[in-house]
Amino acid sequence: MLPPPSEDGVVVVTGASSGIGEEIAREFACRGYRLVLVARRADRLRDLAEELHGRAHVLPADLSNRDERAALHGQVAALGLFADILVNNAGLSTLGPVAESNPEAELNLVEVDVAAVVDLCSRFVPDMVKRGRGAVLNVASVGAFGPVPGQASYGAAKAFVLSYTEAMREELRGTGVTAATLCPGPVKTGFGEAAGIPDEEAEKSLPKFLWEDPDAVAKIGVDGLASGKGVIVPGAANRIASVFYHHLPRRLLLPFIARNHPGLKRS
Repeated sequence: MLPPPSEDGVVVVTGASSGIGEEIAREFACRGYRLVLVARRADRLRDLAEELHGRAHVLPADLSNRDERAALHGQVAALGLFADILVNNAGLSTLGPVAESNPEAELNLVEVDVAAVVDLCSRFVPDMVKRGRGAVLNVASVGAFGPVPGQASYGAAKAFVLSYTEAMREELRGTGVTAATLCPGPVKTGFGEAAGIPDEEAEKSLPKFLWEDPDAVAKIGVDGLASGKGVIVPGAANRIASVFYHHLPRRLLLPFIARNHPGLKRS
């Protein structure tokens, strides 16, 4: 069960300036919730807040910056609000083999995809437990179910998010607070292009039946959190793929992924 909408309780959504995060914000707004929108692009956040007719506050922050993300908890409190629901959606990926990687880019990924999730959960969840109500939705990926050659750091980061959230969910049992992991397959959001994989290139590597729209993913994610699911994989095809991905022998799975991954294509 989700905490009901209230005037001083909000849904904090990171990565809310585009893609799945933007659609999750819209989905919660449609259900009557007030929001705090977090991302680097303040202009995009303000546009979304205006669309949501004053039901959203904008807190621009770079989640790779430890000081900026640490300040978010106090900034929400300073607005006279508290987080009833936390959505850790912000994320990024790098592309290519580890042997050709940029250390700064890889560590930046770890800060946003891993450290920010831990940091924000550690700051907001204790308050939820004290109030006896709350929910956390951490966004991972179908890539959380197995290694991803060509995106090694990204796959490992999402595996961390899945493991971390499942453990936290069990710890929270009986507190009135719940946690779930949203594990989408491929979604046309511009996320892949930011990592260096244009949608048309990704579509050649991944079957069309795996692709989902961001608004559908957002609705499935919020519905799953509300119904008490622990791991939410949008789309029947992706649910089947995640089972195979998790259980197939690595000696069969990884060579197949490496041969077909755009990040490892040789010219």
